[in-house]
Amino acid sequence: MMNLDHSTSRRTFLGGSSSALGALALSTMQGTVTQASELGLPHHPPKARRVIYLFMSGGPSHIDLYDYKPVMVARHGEELPPSVRGSQRLTGMTAGQKNFPICGPIGNFAQHGKSGTWVSDFLPYTSGITDEIAVIRSMHTEAINHDPGITFINTGSQIPGRPSAGAWASYGLGSVNENMPAYVVMISQGNGKNPGQPIFSRLWGSGFLPSNHQGVLLRSSGDPVLYLQDPPGISRQNRRDQLDDLASLNRLKFEDSGDPEIETRISQYEMAFRMQAAAPEIADLSTETEETFELYGDQARKPGTYAYNCLLARRMAERDVRFIQLFHRGWDQHGSLKTHLTSQCQDTDQATAALIMDLKQRGLLEDTLVIWGGEFGRTAYSQGKLGNGRDHHGRCFSMWMAGGGIKGGVSHGETDDFSYNIAEDPVHIRDLNATMLHCLGIDHERFTFRFQGLEQRLTGVEPATVIADLIT
Repeated sequence: MMNLDHSTSRRTFLGGSSSALGALALSTMQGTVTQASELGLPHHPPKARRVIYLFMSGGPSHIDLYDYKPVMVARHGEELPPSVRGSQRLTGMTAGQKNFPICGPIGNFAQHGKSGTWVSDFLPYTSGITDEIAVIRSMHTEAINHDPGITFINTGSQIPGRPSAGAWASYGLGSVNENMPAYVVMISQGNGKNPGQPIFSRLWGSGFLPSNHQGVLLRSSGDPVLYLQDPPGISRQNRRDQLDDLASLNRLKFEDSGDPEIETRISQYEMAFRMQAAAPEIADLSTETEETFELYGDQARKPGTYAYNCLLARRMAERDVRFIQLFHRGWDQHGSLKTHLTSQCQDTDQATAALIMDLKQRGLLEDTLVIWGGEFGRTAYSQGKLGNGRDHHGRCFSMWMAGGGIKGGVSHGETDDFSYNIAEDPVHIRDLNATMLHCLGIDHERFTFRFQGLEQRLTGVEPATVIADLIT
């Protein structure tokens, strides 16, 4: 029988246990870091050096923006054939409707550019850049509600707590600019629906990856990051000395506990110190020309707006921030469709097109991958009274990509006459993420992190395919 020393205190036991567990965690982290280096990232020559992800939170209506269907115009107001809907799941907001009237596009469509891409007149500025973008009209997802939908497309899983796409990019490729985080996030609130769907910080979280890979949120007013300014009476040298002393204490604690998060904390303090100089410089738009503000629109002068964030995104791209993500809320048009969609497009259209043109004229578009889209699309039938609004629709929707590694002026995939089901070349959100990683020089099947006994991937365990037709 084991002889236990009952004089051992609970604190001593727990302290010893935490040291052992900390050492285990350290060895696990060191193993995964070694694994990442052994992968030899990038796996192949990258076309994109960085990503700008323009995420339209709430589900933009593909029917009213990018997926033109003359049949829906001709049959506006008629009942959507039951054979089209089939047995597909509907949300609780429209599942009980007695009728499902076809709601044709509420705007007019025309073909634009040499590519002849169909775009709605809701997007007059985007219509001018169609030869730079690749529109994917056959996106699909299993999620039909916002939280699982936005979690799925951003992390590869509908289950909260997984690493975000930006965290994966940071983990695999690291930061080019040592004075800024590899992954930066900005949020703007649209005028189309106020307030829009909530945006949770886990959408740019690091999940099971080391926490230094999580996104850093820039604030929409005041200092972009809290505590950028040193307190009165504290010089930069004072601050440097304080951080050095704090780092020494943290290293002592690390030697005692082996907790890898202590090393992460040290690196984050150092990053914060360097950001005190870098972040205010990025947010200082005084060096931008009047021509630039004319390109992006007057809203680009107003902190917190989508246009302002697009201009900051270009400035960060110039400074080699690896992954820049803009969340714009307000695309959830269940009612007042025309009013709210008009407002959302006025918020975003000019600045989105300006970003593409600005990157191109500065020679940055060729190695910057730009992605535009939301978590799903909207229904072909009307929610409530005809023309009032549209419900969520994950069965098919539209997104676009541009820049680093992507062909411009192409359209990929087709939906049926009612923009309700995919007819050709389906693209799952896993395929989108696989394509994004491919442009960054990463083979999504080989890019893994061992967690809970499994080799975890951004694209999950189900099949995912790079969209070869879009790759240059």
